[in-house]
Amino acid sequence: MAQTGFWDDQQKAQVVIAENKNLKNWVDDWAAINSGTSDTLELIELAEMEEDQETLVDLLGDVNIAEKALGELEFRSMLSGPDDSKSAILTIHPGAGGTESADWAEMLLRMYSRWIESKGFASQTLDLQPGEEAGIRSVSVEITGDYAYGYLKAERGVHRLLRISPFDAQSRRHTSFASVFVYPEIDDSDDLDMDEKDVKVDTFRSSGAGGQHVNKTDSAVRMTHVPTDVVAQCQSERSQHKNRANCWKILTARLYEHYREIEEQKKSALENTKTAIEWGNQIRSYVFQPYQMVKDHRTDLETGSVQAVMDGAIDQFIEAYLSMS
Repeated sequence: MAQTGFWDDQQKAQVVIAENKNLKNWVDDWAAINSGTSDTLELIELAEMEEDQETLVDLLGDVNIAEKALGELEFRSMLSGPDDSKSAILTIHPGAGGTESADWAEMLLRMYSRWIESKGFASQTLDLQPGEEAGIRSVSVEITGDYAYGYLKAERGVHRLLRISPFDAQSRRHTSFASVFVYPEIDDSDDLDMDEKDVKVDTFRSSGAGGQHVNKTDSAVRMTHVPTDVVAQCQSERSQHKNRANCWKILTARLYEHYREIEEQKKSALENTKTAIEWGNQIRSYVFQPYQMVKDHRTDLETGSVQAVMDGAIDQFIEAYLSMS
């Protein structure tokens, strides 16, 4: 487990290469749009001179493609924060409500998994604690891809569900809450002041659904950064070595956020947005019954296509939030 914050020549070179690649992507994308648009305009002029309506109709499709590409480039320009281009670690925790909220947390995990697939990102579950009867008690997922954090930072907050409970024999409507939080993933090139000597490591037997699947060894790992009291925990792997590696990854990401808040001196910084997981603090509501609607309370954007949203169609909410930020 190497100490972070140490920059050697190789790490500095990797940072420069990554920044150069990012800038080159911007230049290449803009050059492709500019070149394609110029060619299309020339063809339109020729088609108009020859009154070739069929060609004009075909070129209209090229114009629409160029407009879409330009819109995507403009949207990417909003992701200009210092960590926006990084990969991300997403965590989900159910609120009070037992099985209802645990099931809702698992539904959100499925929604984000579908979204991750649609964006072409890679993902790895770092830690998952199943619920006692159904759903999950918590989950941490690593999402690898360009601008994963920039997109997902729009999702942090409390998510509220209103539905007829499948766990209620009387078919009554229930309200459930779950919190979503997102950290930028960091690596050794990030200037993080962290010493292994300041980290307390505890091991314990991982919990599970019971039976033969319960781990009989102390493979679960909890790490505490003593100076700041920042804590991370992992128990999804049977190997203590793997749990240690994943736990360290989560801890460094959380500690990075902790230090960044201090540096920026923002009273309402990232960690302070962890409001209570309850009524009145939700950023988005998902209503299944008596009508169907998903509404983002920050942007007032809403849609009746609840199933599409639960299948990962959340770009509209992400884009609306980032546009107003």
